[in-house]
Amino acid sequence: MTTTSKTPLLDTIHTPADLRRLAESDLAQVAEELRHETIDAVSVTGGHLGAGLGVIELTVALHYVFDTPRDRLIWDVGHQSYPHKILTGRRDRIRTLRKGGGLSGFTKRTESEYDPFGAAHSSTSISAGLGMAVASTLAEKPTNVVSVIGDGAMSAGMAYEAMNNAGAMHSRLIIILNDNEMSIAPPAGALSAYLARLVSGGAYRTVRETAKQLGKHLPKFIYERARKTEEFARNFWAGGTMFEELGIYYVGPIDGHNLDHLLPVLRNVRDSQGGPILVHVVTKKGKGYGPAEAAKDKHHAVNMFDVVTGTQVKPKANAPSYTRVFADALIKEAERDDKIVAITAAMPSGTGLDLFEKVFPERTFDVGIAEQHAVTFAGGLATEGFKPFCAIYSTFLQRAYDQVVHDIAIQHLPVRFALDRAGLVGADGATHAGSFDVTYLGILPGFVVMAAANEAELVHMVATAAAYSEGPIAFRYPRGEGVGIELPERGEILPIGRGRILREGGKVAILSLGTRLAEALKAAEDLATYGVSTTVADARFAKPLDLDLVFQLAVNHEVLITIEEGSIGGFGSFVAQAILEEGLLDGRRAHGLKLRSMVLPDVFMDHDKPEKMYAAAGLDAKGIVAKVLETLGRSKDAAQVLIA
Repeated sequence: MTTTSKTPLLDTIHTPADLRRLAESDLAQVAEELRHETIDAVSVTGGHLGAGLGVIELTVALHYVFDTPRDRLIWDVGHQSYPHKILTGRRDRIRTLRKGGGLSGFTKRTESEYDPFGAAHSSTSISAGLGMAVASTLAEKPTNVVSVIGDGAMSAGMAYEAMNNAGAMHSRLIIILNDNEMSIAPPAGALSAYLARLVSGGAYRTVRETAKQLGKHLPKFIYERARKTEEFARNFWAGGTMFEELGIYYVGPIDGHNLDHLLPVLRNVRDSQGGPILVHVVTKKGKGYGPAEAAKDKHHAVNMFDVVTGTQVKPKANAPSYTRVFADALIKEAERDDKIVAITAAMPSGTGLDLFEKVFPERTFDVGIAEQHAVTFAGGLATEGFKPFCAIYSTFLQRAYDQVVHDIAIQHLPVRFALDRAGLVGADGATHAGSFDVTYLGILPGFVVMAAANEAELVHMVATAAAYSEGPIAFRYPRGEGVGIELPERGEILPIGRGRILREGGKVAILSLGTRLAEALKAAEDLATYGVSTTVADARFAKPLDLDLVFQLAVNHEVLITIEEGSIGGFGSFVAQAILEEGLLDGRRAHGLKLRSMVLPDVFMDHDKPEKMYAAAGLDAKGIVAKVLETLGRSKDAAQVLIA
C-alpha cells in the first residue's frame, strides 16, 4: 500500500455531492485515501475488512456516477459497506463501528439516508431493488436503483427468484455483480473493457433490438440460426447467457479496480432505457493491503490489528469456544458412526465444520448460501438412514423455516440441527442475534429442543442428538468462549426431556435454560445474603419439558422464575402453559405461587459487548436478584441491587 503527498481529497468529501464536484482525474487519489482510511479504521474497531477493500474503486465510481441518495444504492449483506459509510457523512464516526452506541457493521436505514435498505443476511438486494424500481415507476418519479450483490450471495435461490421476476416485468433495475471469489469469467484486459463499453452503449442495444425485431419476420430456420450465432458471439466475448435467458441484459466482465473501465460503463447503464441490466465487475477481496491479499480468507472478518504487519490482536483464550467444542465432539461421534454427515450453508469456519471436513471430507457438505436447500437436503439424507447434522446459525435458520416445518417436522425426519450463535451475539447486533429459535422450533409437534448450559453440556447434547432417531432434534449454544469447565472424553446420552437440580433451596426456584445458568447460580449466592433460600435447576430441554421437575419446583416454592436467552413466547411460555394446564395457579396444589419469566426484551437490541447487552436485558446475576426481590415484594431491596 502506497501513500500520497498530495493534499488529502478525502478531507473535502462530507457527502457524495462533494465527491461529484471533483474532476474525474482526482478519483484515483480519492480511492487510495479511502482504502487507507478503511484499513486504519478497521484496525481500531475490528470487523469485515477484505470485502470493503475489494470495492473501494467501485464505491467511488458508483457515488460519482449516480445521484445518491436520490438514486438508490443497495449493498447486499453489508460487509463491504464501510467505504460507503466513510463517503456518506459517517467518516467522523467510523471508529465507533460495531461498538455500543456506534455505527452498525451493516447498512441500516435509521443510520443514514444513504442506506435505503438495511441488510446483514445475504441475497436480498435484488428483491429490494426491484421493489424500489417498481415504486419509482408507480410514483412517476424516475430514479436509478442499483443493487450490488457478491458472487457468493448469488448462490442463494432468492437472488434468482428476484432476477426472474425483474426480467419478466421488464423493470428498470441495475444489478452490479461483484465477482470477487468465484471468478465466473475473468476479464480479458483492455479488449474486455472495450467490449463491455460497447455493449452497454445505446447504439449497440438499439441495433441489436432492431435486428431482433427484423429477424422475427425471417423464415424460422434462418432467424434461429442468426439468433444462435449472435448469442454465441456475445457469450464468447462477454459471457452472460444465463442472465440474458432470465431477461437481464448482461454487460461485462470488467475490471472493478480500474476507474477508466468502470466510469464509462456505469454512465452508459445509468443513461440507458429499458429493462434490467447486470454489470459483471471482477474485484479482488482485500485489494491494496498486502496482509489481506495474502490471507486465506482475505481478512474477511478481523479483530483489531497492526496496520503495518496485519497481525491481529487475539483475545486471551481462557476456554475453547463453543463452536470448537461442538466440532470436536461431532468428530468423535463420527469416528464411531459412519452414518454421521455434516452440512453447512457457506459457513464452514463459522460453524466449526471446517475442522470436521479435514477429518471427513467426503462426509461434509457446504451447500452455499442456501439454507432452504440445506434443510431439505438434510431431510433427504435422513430418509436413507444417514444422520445429518445441519449446522446453521440460529439467525440464518430463520430463512428456512418452511422447510423445517414442511420437509422435516411433518415427516418426523431425524435431522440434527446445531444452532450456533444462540442468544445475543455482540458486535453483529440484531440481525445476527439468535433470539427466536426456541420459540419457532418449540411450537412444532415432535421437535426436541435442547440448550447447553456450558461446554460440557454441549458435548452431551451432541452425543444425544447422534443417538436420537425418532424425529428432528435441535441444540443451541452461544457465540464465544465457554466457562472453562472440564470436558468429558465423550458425551453422555441424556434422557430426553429431563432436567437437573444443581442447588437446593426452599423459598425461590430459578429454572434456567441455556448459559444463563452460571448467572443464576451467582444470583442464588447473592440472594442468600438477603436471607432468600434459592433452588437452581437446569431445564436442559425446552421441549419436551421435564414436567415432573417443573411441577416439583412450582409446588415446593413460593416463587418460580424461568430464565432464558430468547424471546417472549419461548421456554417461559411453555412452562407457564404447563402450569396452567395442571391447575397449579388455582389453589389446588401450589397456592400463592408467583410465576415470572425472564426473557430478552421485546425489542431488537443494538450491538454492544454481549455482557453489556445481557445486563441491559436484565439477564445477568444482578438483574435476576432484583427480579426475585421485586417478586417477593421487596422493591426497595431490588432497587438497591440495581443501583449498586
